[in-house]
Amino acid sequence: MKIYTKTGDKGTTSLVYGTRVAKNDAVVEAYGTCDEANTLIGLAVGHLNTEFFNEKEELLKVFHEIQTTLFHVGAELATPKGKEVKWKLAEDDISKLEQWIDLYDDAVPTLSNFILPGGHPSGATLHVARTVVRRAERTVLSIGTDVSPNVLAYLNRLSDFLFVAARLVNQRLGRVERGLHEK
Repeated sequence: MKIYTKTGDKGTTSLVYGTRVAKNDAVVEAYGTCDEANTLIGLAVGHLNTEFFNEKEELLKVFHEIQTTLFHVGAELATPKGKEVKWKLAEDDISKLEQWIDLYDDAVPTLSNFILPGGHPSGATLHVARTVVRRAERTVLSIGTDVSPNVLAYLNRLSDFLFVAARLVNQRLGRVERGLHEK
């Protein structure tokens, strides 16, 4: 099978079950933005390489699960109304994110002011992924009322998770977080 199909040469693409839509359709924009966030999470994981801390394997497992679930978010968004969703998000997916947020937030210093995104390339990339997830959330809202509330809740929680994960990575790798007015 070739990687190119030529079916999108005129500006359309297929959703799940083969429905064709314009490549600039709000649905395509929404799942494409989720894909962009997923790619940034992969880049952040790639920057971790072998220099992370003892919990590396556990955190990598968490990122792998999140990337897989984010792929499922895209599949759910790409499923036309009235069709069966093959990978439907559950409240358990959201609960897992909340547990990881609480776990990692307890492991970093309490925030006393806003921090500037940055630090280790992995932490900085997680900050970028966080902002892309926020954009995905806004884009999903433009689709309308047909979107599962679990998708919106998952994206909302995912951006919080990525913020905490960026802080955790930066702390464990000895990168200082800078506040807004620090020099």
